[in-house]
Amino acid sequence: MTTLRESGCAIYVPFGENTRSDLVVEVGGVLTRVQCKTGRLRDGSIRFSVCSTYGHHRSPTNVRRDYRGQVDCFAVFCPETARVYLVPIEELPARSAAHLRLEATKNNQRVGIRFAADYEIGRVAIERLRAPVGA
Repeated sequence: MTTLRESGCAIYVPFGENTRSDLVVEVGGVLTRVQCKTGRLRDGSIRFSVCSTYGHHRSPTNVRRDYRGQVDCFAVFCPETARVYLVPIEELPARSAAHLRLEATKNNQRVGIRFAADYEIGRVAIERLRAPVGA
């Protein structure tokens, strides 16, 4: 939320449980529904889920639900890079994990590759908690 606010967005937080978007941001009078995800650095890519799971609910009809038609983009925070990425949903696969590449592929492929730098909107200062000396 801090990164979006610092980039000039007005931020609205949906009220109630189980809303499909985590935030609504406004830029220039346009409202955008945002789903927040944590990405994990794996094999040179930031990976994040583009669906939610409902296996813990009693008798779920669908264990996995995508966000198509319910959000406009994903805001992805990656603790390993301390960066935030804003990725439009139409650029992602529907029911699986998505990847943002940090490094070039070994064969220099560019078609079909989403580079993290193209979606980066900010960095987050993370202060590590340390035990006091002598504790």
